[in-house]
Amino acid sequence: MAKHKLALSENAVKVLEKRYLKKGIDSRPVEKPEDLFSRVAHNISLADKNYNANADLQKTEDKFYNLMASCDFMPNSPTLMNAGNDLQQLSACFVLPVDDAIESIFDSIKNAALIHKSGGGTGFAFSRIRPKNDMVLSTKGISSGPVSFMQVFNTATETIKQGGTRRGANMAILRVDHPDIMEFISCKKDLSNLTNFNISVAVTDAFMKAVVEDTDYELFNPRSREITDRRKARDVFNCIVDLAWLNGEPGIIFIDEINRYNPTPEIGEIESTNPCGEQPLLPYEACNLGSINLANFITAEKKIDYERLKTVVHGAVHFLDNVIDMSKFPLDKIKELVQANRKIGLGVMGFADLLYKLEIPYNSERALKTGEEIMSFIDKEAVNASLRLAEERGAFPNLAKSIFAKKKQNRRNATVTTIAPTGTISIISSCSSGIEPLFGLAFFRNVMDGTRLTEVNPVFEETARREGFYSEELMKIIAEHGSIKDIREIPEKWREVFVTAHDITPEWHVKVQAAFQKFVDNAVSKTVNFSEKASRDDVYKAYMLAYELKLKGITIYRDGSRKNQVLNIKSSDAKNSENSKISAIKPRPRPAITEGSTLKIHTACGTLYATINEDEHGLCEVFAQIGKSGGCATAQTEAVSRMISLALRSGLSIESILKQLTGIRCTSPIYDSGEMILSCPHAIAKAIERYIKSRNSSHQAGNKKPIEIGSISIKNMAGNCPECGNVLNNVEGCLKCEKCGYAKC
Repeated sequence: MAKHKLALSENAVKVLEKRYLKKGIDSRPVEKPEDLFSRVAHNISLADKNYNANADLQKTEDKFYNLMASCDFMPNSPTLMNAGNDLQQLSACFVLPVDDAIESIFDSIKNAALIHKSGGGTGFAFSRIRPKNDMVLSTKGISSGPVSFMQVFNTATETIKQGGTRRGANMAILRVDHPDIMEFISCKKDLSNLTNFNISVAVTDAFMKAVVEDTDYELFNPRSREITDRRKARDVFNCIVDLAWLNGEPGIIFIDEINRYNPTPEIGEIESTNPCGEQPLLPYEACNLGSINLANFITAEKKIDYERLKTVVHGAVHFLDNVIDMSKFPLDKIKELVQANRKIGLGVMGFADLLYKLEIPYNSERALKTGEEIMSFIDKEAVNASLRLAEERGAFPNLAKSIFAKKKQNRRNATVTTIAPTGTISIISSCSSGIEPLFGLAFFRNVMDGTRLTEVNPVFEETARREGFYSEELMKIIAEHGSIKDIREIPEKWREVFVTAHDITPEWHVKVQAAFQKFVDNAVSKTVNFSEKASRDDVYKAYMLAYELKLKGITIYRDGSRKNQVLNIKSSDAKNSENSKISAIKPRPRPAITEGSTLKIHTACGTLYATINEDEHGLCEVFAQIGKSGGCATAQTEAVSRMISLALRSGLSIESILKQLTGIRCTSPIYDSGEMILSCPHAIAKAIERYIKSRNSSHQAGNKKPIEIGSISIKNMAGNCPECGNVLNNVEGCLKCEKCGYAKC
């Protein structure tokens, strides 16, 4: 079999070089992209020997290489990174149990650390933990409740580098009928809390029925199973809606709907999902994922090439089944359950690109029909491929305890399909992410010399040139606005076809997710986007529609709801403000004598000493020093201090200064005096806060007027990518960089 010629974009190569290619001792790549695909293909093909001593491994290797080199199919990141390397941990998704015992809780923390170290993400259900203030019989004390233990998990995660590429990501889930549900719902109201967790409420059918009927529902103590209280369901639901409207947390999973499709109910009940919510799993279960690039299956006649798609589906199922055998798992319990159920998750990416090529608006009945048609075909052929593998290799060992036993369906895999986030692998494949619409048709990319380049979606650019409305100036205008819906120079037909995420109403986002969910074994990763002006009632309606359409979960994000969000699309208000005059502000002179205090605070860069001084008008300067003399940390700390001092003497409010500093993150947060210090600038902000608190409470303040500041909290952890400086977008329930592939999850 001839090897497919590699044709990767410049950006894809950069992402591979940064994150995936094997590195030497000097941290430089020692392999090329084609070497990576060869390494992975060779390693995964070796599993064929387990079932046929005479298997043609070279034929399988070539088939797997071509699947990836053509960008028709791409496995999840751990497989690309680790197959054929020493680590050999190939799965992305794990769920661990958290039982109502200290030993179990800390075993889970230890096991999560091992998983994060190997490159995986973890999901936890905290629903078994007894509620706050419940009796602990062994010590005659009282329980601190599930949310307090989530803090312990979060702190542990903060210290573990995930596979050397990113920090660990977690999902925390609590049943809606747990007595501590209200504390859980609001635990991320301040986004400086639980920064390594996504949170979702597991809502039940009984709860949703009570919401619809506006009645009460029961809360249960998980320790005793006794009813502890009754609450008005709609009040709890409205609280979920309010917090999701505020900042996107929590999401919802429909736990009973998930368990209706649990393929192995005799083995256990599903309690949790992986960090992005698309993979419901049993405790100690893992799943390996991969995605087909739908944009590659359009013929010259603008039709879907189903014959070639069938071939790729069968090849991908073969690949993913082999991954199970080739993976080294961090725990023996996980290995046992994974090999007993053999779950795989084949999904898609490039759906928005496919619709563009077919000239179908994303927000249309034709798009829903197209999505259902494609996913039903993929699901059917994935099952057929699994049945064929079962004939050759045997069914998954837990088949007799599965829902397929009564159907007499000897499948190789308990599940075959999942729609996963595809942030980085879609960049490698040069296609849109998952089933998400595009965020923008054109955008500015900052380059090293300070200039901005305009990048345009290739399908849109090709159409614009063909239809005669392309111009460099127009592309820049589109990059400014992100959308073309109000640009009258573009014909209406194309304005309807080339819609972007914020042109699409939440209702259509939910409908598209539902169209795919009908034909997916597991679940669908999707963000339902709302405009900044969306109301709480809009969010309420989207959640209810998700319930009615039988989704397994829903994540929403209201644009701008994390206040410091930086977008690469300018508003007209911002543009107008650029033309307005800004009056000059001169700082007051520094007095000859000031008084204040020096505070010591620990940071990841060393011990920081911050001196905060006052004059007759209030705070007037900050001096900060860190570590030894010289170095970037010292220089940057001095620069930040000088600018703070200038701002203070210019009359800026202390609150506004602290808001700018609070929440700035570096790669190594650290605890100091019971508080998380995210960076050196954040440490300076904390020093100022502590100084003010100490000064106001001290008797030595005499007749001085108290310094007043509002409550400072971190409103947003998004902003710019910490690796390449481009903006982060909230996509598929995770903060991602569309350019370099950085993802917080």
